[in-house]
Amino acid sequence: MKITRRAFSTSALAAAITAALAACGSNSMNESDSGGTSTSGSDAGLTLLIGSSGDAETAAYTAALESFTAETGIAVELQLATDLQQELAQGFAANSPADVFYLAPDYLAAYAGNGSLYAYGDQLSNAEDFYPSLVSSLTYDGVLYGAPKDFSTLALFINTAMWEEAGLTESDYPTDWASLESVAEKLAGAGVTPLTCSPEYARIGAFMAQAGGGLTNADGTEATADSEGSIAGLTEVKNLLESEALVFSSDLGAGWGGEAFGSGLAAMAIEGNWLVGSLSADYPDVEYVAVELPAGPAGKGTMQFTNGYGIAEASAHKEDAVRLVEFLTSTEQQLAFAQAFGVMPSVSSAREQWESENPTMTAFIAGADYAISVPTAAGAADVVADFNSQIATLASSDPQTILGSVQTNLEAVIA
Repeated sequence: MKITRRAFSTSALAAAITAALAACGSNSMNESDSGGTSTSGSDAGLTLLIGSSGDAETAAYTAALESFTAETGIAVELQLATDLQQELAQGFAANSPADVFYLAPDYLAAYAGNGSLYAYGDQLSNAEDFYPSLVSSLTYDGVLYGAPKDFSTLALFINTAMWEEAGLTESDYPTDWASLESVAEKLAGAGVTPLTCSPEYARIGAFMAQAGGGLTNADGTEATADSEGSIAGLTEVKNLLESEALVFSSDLGAGWGGEAFGSGLAAMAIEGNWLVGSLSADYPDVEYVAVELPAGPAGKGTMQFTNGYGIAEASAHKEDAVRLVEFLTSTEQQLAFAQAFGVMPSVSSAREQWESENPTMTAFIAGADYAISVPTAAGAADVVADFNSQIATLASSDPQTILGSVQTNLEAVIA
């Protein structure tokens, strides 16, 4: 199997994306040329473009593709992106994208909207196995365009040494907002910052979910930023900031919540399961546990993050591409990926075995049952970015006013 690493000039990124979004739909192959002709067993093969997190992920995909080729006779060239979004945009602009590629939900609406993506979701034999919330993140206009490849959620990291020094035990792990506020007071009394996270919707949105809110409804078709639940959740964050139970990582001099937690700047942090690997590599002496986030008045809530496998409408090998995606998202293969580089499988059939193999991380996969996503509508990223800038000053701002402006902006985007 051939592996290539591609690199492009970063100065071309804006032009490439503009050209891709403007022209890819019209440049896609016509109906007769792109009807999903299979090339199984031929020398044409497939190309798979990924943004690898490192050697472990690359090795895992190399092994997976070798197994796929041995099983099907379909050759696959693995392409390692230096800048995935730039290279994907340039491939679309040139009408020569990879057959299969990592697809971020942020780009789904733009590429699906202009006809660059092949809508293959209804062809997947394992479509019902994916967690519904992940399917929603990769669905555009009611159509599933990408199979979720894996996912992450947020949980509460607790520094057990700081916890014990404050006189707290396992029975004190917070399960609701009231108990979170209570332990925060005890931790502050022991001279440590109780809780930290990054000042962004991708973290504090968990509180909005716990109050029954969020920026949009479940399928992203309606803005709900100024709903009663959203306001209640953001108000709780403001209250925590005012009491200094919560201090944003940027105000602690850290680049993100995980750095603040690993550096011992806070006793608790709201972060994703990627922090487990970071702590092991960069802060191996930190003793911690990860538990589910405390519930709010509407119940449990967290944020989820996923990527999918996209297939290019311009691909001449669609049938083989779908077979590859099914192979990569199979229960067996997802468990192999999870063991190799720490991701959580996107299929519920892998859950029981994954939990048994990762008993200290069950809080994260539990979030699959109640997580919400960052909006993925075209233009929503700009709205969220503006919201993030307002979150940074939340301690001195009015939650209802902030969310009123976000509501207006989101309604314009979704409409």
